[in-house]
This record gives sequence, structure tokens and C-alpha cells, in this order.
Amino acid sequence: MQKQSWLSKIMFFLNIVLTIATFVAYTLPFLAPKAFPFLSVLTLILPFFLLLNFLFFVYWLLQLKRQMLLSGMVLLLGISFLHRFYKFSETNLPNEETDFKLMSYNVRLFNLYEWLPNDDVPFQISNLLLDEQPDILCLQDYSPNEDVNVNMYKYKLIKLEGDRLKFGQAIYSKFKIINSGEIEFPNSFNSVIYADILKDKDTLRVYSMHLESVKISADINEEMDEKRSKFIFKNISKAFSQQQHQSELIKEHYLSCHHPKIICGDMNNSAFSYVYRTIRGDLKDAFEEAGSGFGKSYNYKYYPARIDYIFVEKNIEVKEFSSLDFFIQSDHFPQLARLKINAKE
Repeated sequence: MQKQSWLSKIMFFLNIVLTIATFVAYTLPFLAPKAFPFLSVLTLILPFFLLLNFLFFVYWLLQLKRQMLLSGMVLLLGISFLHRFYKFSETNLPNEETDFKLMSYNVRLFNLYEWLPNDDVPFQISNLLLDEQPDILCLQDYSPNEDVNVNMYKYKLIKLEGDRLKFGQAIYSKFKIINSGEIEFPNSFNSVIYADILKDKDTLRVYSMHLESVKISADINEEMDEKRSKFIFKNISKAFSQQQHQSELIKEHYLSCHHPKIICGDMNNSAFSYVYRTIRGDLKDAFEEAGSGFGKSYNYKYYPARIDYIFVEKNIEVKEFSSLDFFIQSDHFPQLARLKINAKE
């Protein structure tokens, strides 16, 4: 009995520490990363905190101890975060003539530097486009490649940087592009491009974003020693601080636009972050509207990371959404949504 008593004390102490850490993570979407750059890293592991709280809840429940109320309260307060991490059911509404498909995809330069052993990545991506037939295609980490077949698109917007290696972003459209532009980020190679697209009688503003990378490979095999851990932690903190300013620039820009809006691309941050909350604003997250499962968008081996998004205006209906996590031709997975523009209320 004495051993069990000490075990209970230790477990409850750990439960309290976890509760404090979880509550701190709950507040971080409302706090600027520049003020708390190190704490902001906790947003990446909030789902892990929720899982541990659930395990503590079950542990105390099986013993019929009132300590279960602590983790129970934490889980109750975190319900609003759960649907951002996992969806139990998906939406797939009937097709209509006015529907259109949008794909957002970080193509990692079409495997230019052979990160993947596949030597036919451009060919595989071309086949995907032919199979899915997205009406609007937004590509991040784009580099011109003659082997990628985009002949189905009559209109395009391409913004490139670099001297020898050209890289940047592209928007391809089957509908007419009548205006375009770019949001430049200071001290960064990343940016946002946008196109005003004429869809029937509506003008649709589509933003393709690529925010600052945290520079952590999906294929980490090195041992996680103290020196490497500090390096990664510092990189994440710095990137989150930059992302804060980038997200604020995006929101300031799109708030001045009166067209129906879609913001998509590689945000390089979780759905529990200040950056997500800032960019999303009053927009709808297509995954939350019609997706299912984890919505995994980044090919990280140990964690179902969702860092790529499609946000839409309230009058744009999300009729279907999928993250094509079977298609491993980049370190990201294509995000595909079937949408419909409804009349504003």
C-alpha cells in the first residue's frame, strides 16, 4: 500500500505539471510568438499533451479516484482544439456544374536535388493533375520543369527568385486571371502570391502562401543529442517569430480585398498556433469543414503533421476535402478541395 501511495503522489505531481503545460499551450494561439518564442514551440506538441491528459484521466478513472477531475477538466476545455487535429467523419456533397476544384501542393522543386529516390517525380505529378483535374492549382517550392505537364491550364501566374536556380510559387488556372500581385516578406526568400480569377460572374481572390520554414527535415536520422536539440529549438523559435510578422502582413492584405477569398499553401505551423489563428481569422478551414482523419499534410515519420491549409470565405462552400497522403512525391502531400461560391447573405 505504501508503494502505491508514493506512486499515486508521483503520478499526481506529473499530472499537475502536465496540466500547467497544457494550459500554457492553450493560451499560446493568443500570444505573439515574438514575446514568447521558446514557449511557442509547445503548440507543436499540444496534441501529445491532450493524449497524455486522456491517459491520466483513464488511469485515475480505473482507480475511481477524484484526481481524474483534473485531466477531465483539461480535456473539456480543450474540446475546441480536438477537431483541428482529428475529424471522425468527412463531407462529400453531390457535384454541381458550378463546383470547382482547387489543389495546393508544395512540390519541393519537383525533386530537383533527388531527395527522393524516384527519378520520375515530374511524370507522377503530371499524372496526378490529369487524374484529379483541379481547376485552380497553387504550387509552393516551385521551379520550372519541362517534364511537368500543365498544358490543361490556359492562365498562369509565376513568381521566381534566384540566379542559377529559379524557385518560387505558381498559380495555374483554367479560368481567366484578371489581376495578380505578391506580398513580399522582409529578410526572407518566402512570400505570398495572389491572383484575381474570373469564375463565371464572380471574381475570386486566391492567395498561395509559403511561410518561413522551421528547417527540420522529415528524414531525421541523427541522434537527438543536447546540442542538436538546442539547435532545432532555436530554429523553431526564430522561424515562429518571423511567421508572426508574415501572418500579420497576409491578414492586413486580404482584409482590404472585397472579393470572395481563398488562402492556401504551406504555413509551416500547426493549427494550434498564433500564426494559424491570425491567418484564418473568420475564414473556414476546409479540413474542418469536410475532411476526415488527421489531415496529414507533411511526410514526417513519427507524427501526423498538418501544416498545409486551405482557408475559404464564409460564402464559399466546402463540398469535399482530402489530403492525398498516399502520393509521396514530395515532403508534403497535395491538398485538394471541391468548392462552390454561394451568394453573399
